[in-house]
Amino acid sequence: MRTFTRTIVKARRFSGLVIDDVRNFATEIRGGLVARESLLVATLVELADNLVDNFDVIDILTLLSDRCVETIDVASAGVMLGLPGGELQFVASSNESMRVLELFQIQANEGPCVDCYADGVAIINHELVDPDERWPRFTPRAIEQGFHSVHCLPMRLRGRTIGALNLFRTDVGLLTPEDVVVAQGLADVATIAILQYQTTLSAKLLNNQLSFALNSRIIIEQAKGMVSQSTGCNMDEAFGRLRSHARNHNFRLTDVATNVVSGAVKIDDLDRARASVVRRSTAS
Repeated sequence: MRTFTRTIVKARRFSGLVIDDVRNFATEIRGGLVARESLLVATLVELADNLVDNFDVIDILTLLSDRCVETIDVASAGVMLGLPGGELQFVASSNESMRVLELFQIQANEGPCVDCYADGVAIINHELVDPDERWPRFTPRAIEQGFHSVHCLPMRLRGRTIGALNLFRTDVGLLTPEDVVVAQGLADVATIAILQYQTTLSAKLLNNQLSFALNSRIIIEQAKGMVSQSTGCNMDEAFGRLRSHARNHNFRLTDVATNVVSGAVKIDDLDRARASVVRRSTAS
């Protein structure tokens, strides 16, 4: 806990740097030149940098998923949020196989994210073994994807749970207490960001905004499929190109995807994904 507290303090000091310096620093971090604590600092700053008017919830939570994989001993991460009616909706993941598994949880209404969101209680170091009395349909599917342990943390603030963060490992080893604190801390930062933004909206506009953000995932999946089919790349690499183009030109990810689907932006004109993104996709 003290380590993460010191990280937050450093992030506040670090936030005085200009954005270009932050991005250059983050690039060095992704190259493995600095320690995990520094990556957490840069992550907090990058999250703050994205908290602008009309910010993209999907991009924020994709950043959260990616950073969990980079800073914690897990292979994949994914995020689900609750719709205004209470049902869960997939929002973001660190790779394509994680997206498929998250969607299966929703379809089966079974799994760690479903339980964590419903109960508001963290699930830590759960070994996936078939047969599994707790999740008889989900666990075999997760094992097929190569996962053998799962951890799920509620995205919660002051008793209100808005979603859940899923973390999967390809081995059975335990997450350290420090890893759990870091993961919950990142989830809390993202939760505060979303709820803080929502407080500026009326109740009706809040529901419309959240529903729009979640439904825009459909557009992103369409754009990913078009990029993948056109260029012959896999879905992770296709998403990397969409996201890199959005970030390089200060566009919202959803807007770039919409323009690709409509033909307003040609696929050949999309920026190439950063090497780090491609390496992560290949490794997954």
